[in-house]
This record gives sequence, C-alpha cells and structure tokens, in this order.
Amino acid sequence: MDLSKLTISEFQKGLRAKEWSATEAAQTYLGAIETGDLDIKAYLRTLPESALQTAATVDQAIAAGEILEPLAGVPLALKDNILVEGEIATAGSKILENYRAAYDAHVVEKLKAARAVILGKTNLDEFAMGTSTENSAYQITRNPRDLERVPGGSSGGSAAAVAADMALGALGSDTGGSIRQPASFCGIVGLKPTYGSVSRSGLIAMASSLDQIGSLAKNVSDARLIFEAIRGYDPADASSSQQSDEPLAPFDVAEAKNLVVGWPEEYFVQGLNPQVGAAIEEARRVLEKAGVKVKSVALPHTRYALAAYYIIVPAEVSANLARFDGIRYERRTRNAERETLKDVYFRTRGEGFGPEPKRRIILGTFVLSSGYYDAYYAKAQAVRNLIRQDFNAAFRAVDVIMAPVAPNPPFKIGEKINDPLALYLEDVFTLPVNMAGLPGLALRTPVQEPLPIGFQLIGRHFREADILNLGQLYENQTAA
Repeated sequence: MDLSKLTISEFQKGLRAKEWSATEAAQTYLGAIETGDLDIKAYLRTLPESALQTAATVDQAIAAGEILEPLAGVPLALKDNILVEGEIATAGSKILENYRAAYDAHVVEKLKAARAVILGKTNLDEFAMGTSTENSAYQITRNPRDLERVPGGSSGGSAAAVAADMALGALGSDTGGSIRQPASFCGIVGLKPTYGSVSRSGLIAMASSLDQIGSLAKNVSDARLIFEAIRGYDPADASSSQQSDEPLAPFDVAEAKNLVVGWPEEYFVQGLNPQVGAAIEEARRVLEKAGVKVKSVALPHTRYALAAYYIIVPAEVSANLARFDGIRYERRTRNAERETLKDVYFRTRGEGFGPEPKRRIILGTFVLSSGYYDAYYAKAQAVRNLIRQDFNAAFRAVDVIMAPVAPNPPFKIGEKINDPLALYLEDVFTLPVNMAGLPGLALRTPVQEPLPIGFQLIGRHFREADILNLGQLYENQTAA
C-alpha cells in the first residue's frame, strides 16, 4: 500500500475490492506515525486500541456484504481541541493535561457513525491561538516539506499529519485561518465551512463567534467527503443552522465554469511576498484558461480587519477561558488544599496557561472593562459589520472571491515566535472570512517548489458547493 499516492476515494475502492483490509490499513498508518512522527511531531497521542476496534467492525461489515459509508475504515486525525469521549483533550495546553472528555463532540459522533478510523489527536497552538504550532505547550510540529519550517497553525498538527501520509484526512478548527493557512503551508487542501454549517458542540472554545470545525485533505474531493460527513444541524449548538442540512450539490463542470470569480485588489498590496503574488496569478491563469471569468471587486474595509479581529478575539478568549480555574477540568496547583480560593485561581492560571493565552486574556479583559468597552469592543464589532457588508456587495457581482491565504511562504521555526505582531499579520488575508462567517477553501497554486504556496476561494454563506466545484475544476486543470 503506497500511502503517498492514496486518497480517500482510492482507499475506499481498494477496501471494497479487498486489496487491503481496514485493519491492515489502520496498522499501516499507525506504523507510519510511529516512525515518521519522530521528526515531524504532528501527533500528541495515538488511539491504537479504538482505531483497530473500529477497523475490525468495518472488516466484518465488508465480509457480511454491507454497503459502506464513504468514510468507513478511512484513517483520520483529530485536532486535540475536539472531544472524544474518555480520551484526553488538552487543546495544546498544560492546564488541560489531565482532562478526559465526558462526551463526544458532535463531529466525532458523526465520524463514529460513519465508521471512520480515528488514529489520534494532533498538536496545535495552545487553545488554537497561533499561526505556526510553535505555541503548543507540548512540542513544536515541523513542516513535512521542510523540517526547518513551520507547518502553519493553529491546526498545524492535522495539516502535517495529512501532508506526511500519517492520515488520509483530518479535522481542524479555523478561527482566523487555522485550517486554510496550515493547508497552504503544507501543500494540501483545507476547507473552512460557513459558520453554523458544522456543529461546534464538543469543540473547546477559543472565540465562539468565529470558531468553525473543518476538513484537511489531499484533494478537494476528499475535503468534500469529510465535510459531507460532519455537516448538519445540531440542536446542542445554538449557532448551528438548519440550512446545513440542505443537500450539497455534486461536482458539475459546466456550473463551475459559469461561476464568476472576484479579484480583490485590497488583497494584492504592499507586504504581499512577490513570490506568493506571482504564484496566485498563475492559479488565476489556470482558471481563466478553463473558461472562468475573473473580474475586480472592492473590499475596502479589509484594511481594518486585523485590528478589529484582535480586539474581538481576545475579548471572547477572556470570557471562554475564565472557566479554567483550577477547580474544574483536572488541573490544580501544588499545595492547593492549603491555599485560599483566590490563590488557587491565580496559581493555576499562572502555571497552566502559556504566554499567548495570557496575552490574549489580559487584552480581552481590558477591552471589555468599564470605560473601554465602547471605545474598543463596540467599535470592533461595527467594523466587523462593515466587512460583512463589503462581502455582501461583492457577491452581488461575483459568485466566488479568489485571494491569497498567507502573505508569505512557510517561515523558519523560531523566526517570528518572539514577535507576536509578525505572527498576527500572517492571518491578514484569512481572518476577514471568519469575521463575515463565510466558507473558504485553501488550494495549492501551481508553484509548489521550493516551498508550498496556496490560495483561497471564498464563497457566499452556505455555498460550499461553489468553492468546492471551482476547486475541483482547478485541480482537474492542473492535473491534466
């Protein structure tokens, strides 16, 4: 079994044809992790017992002649801020190092119902706060394409696992680009769905109005299969939408070619690495050669998105992380029984949180404090509304918007870790999508050497079919 050339669709064909069993495949992937992850460090832990149990049930189903679900037996990885009942879920933080989930995330329930094989939990920036997976409290994940460089973040472990053939696909979360940016850096595909299309129940929250679970895969078809398995309305999530239950249109070449693509000049400005700009221009030419019309659109408030985002996110972080107090979630300081309640809070949070969560908690508490709420948070929300209006106006003229994912190619480990602003700027092109709650798809440009460079397709709310169709058309053109 050549893992480097295997996709989910090809895996399923081989499984049904009995070229390999689900158990053999699970063992092969677990072996690949055992050897290949020594340098990359994509996984925080594997789940061999449950993975092999699930694989065995799939093999039994095949022997009984049952019809398999599209993800049955498929080896997948999960970002470690997604809960699996009975398993440790750290969110990349020491404050949760002993926490075991009491229930399955809604997406995990769906994966288990689809009989997908969950190989393990992947590394991430602490509480999904970062763009390089260097902020993990446990280890630094390396880019499989160049071990001296970052894989992106915060879903860097999931992206690296797929890129290194240590999983056929993976789930990540995207708050400001945390699926699309690591997908771009690792040279794979990443789908951030519309906010509300995939349940956040069982996702350890960072910024609740922005967080969204999505898929990472080797190609668009695989990303679609994972998305179809996890999407859908969930009454346990107040932000979940019943629109997500509507059927997802299949790939259609003619419909893809009829889509009009917007080219936002605000995304191609000073500060964009010339190599990145040239690579995306090449991707544009591929679409135009296929017959897709591209026209300029205006997103004038993009320039304010980064500043507004880094007011809204810390505010929500401050509220969400208040629950980690040393009394709940299996973390207490030494000698806690001899301390006051206030001492327990201060010591636990001081010892348990890393530098980036502390930074955001402090900033968020400040912008929400008396006298500053209107000056900062309320204004940031007003800017967010203007960004939504920009996208709405643009989508009256076009169907999809094409833009860079990150301003630079993958950077070296340690290069920016001591400069938080430089790291924040890596999200400048992805976070407006989250601010507006839109779907975004990261794809490989034709330029993949010496380092991967990606671009993104942005769609209307609940129109994942548009960006997936266009992405599939693009992949078909570049594969020809």
